[in-house]
Amino acid sequence: QVQLVESGGGLVQTGGSLRLSCVGSGINFSSSAVGWFRQAPGKQRDMVAIISNADTTDYADSAKGRFTISRDNAKNTVYLQMNSLKPEDTAVYYCNAKRRFLSAQYWGQGTQVTVSP
Repeated sequence: QVQLVESGGGLVQTGGSLRLSCVGSGINFSSSAVGWFRQAPGKQRDMVAIISNADTTDYADSAKGRFTISRDNAKNTVYLQMNSLKPEDTAVYYCNAKRRFLSAQYWGQGTQVTVSP
C-alpha cells in the first residue's frame, strides 16, 4: 500500500517559517516525482513545488524565492521549507507522488498551514 503522510503545518505570523515533511511508504521517492500542492477554502488545489527523480525542481510563481523543495532519499522524505510566509499562503498543503514511467498518483491527507497578519 502506498501512503503519504504530511506533517509540519501550524500557525505562524507573517514573515515566519515552517518546514513541511512528506514521508512515503510503499513508494520509492528516489524514482518518483514528488510535489506539494495547496488548497485554500473555496479555491482549487494548486501546485506549489515539484521535485523530480533527477532532483530538478519547479515552483509556482508565488513560491519562488521563498519556498524550497528538497528530498532525503535515505528517509524517503520530501520537504518544503517555507520562509517569509504571508497570509495568502494559508491553505491545506498536500503531498503528491508519481512513480517514474507510471501514471498513478498518490495523495497525502494534508497538513494545515495558517499565517496570521
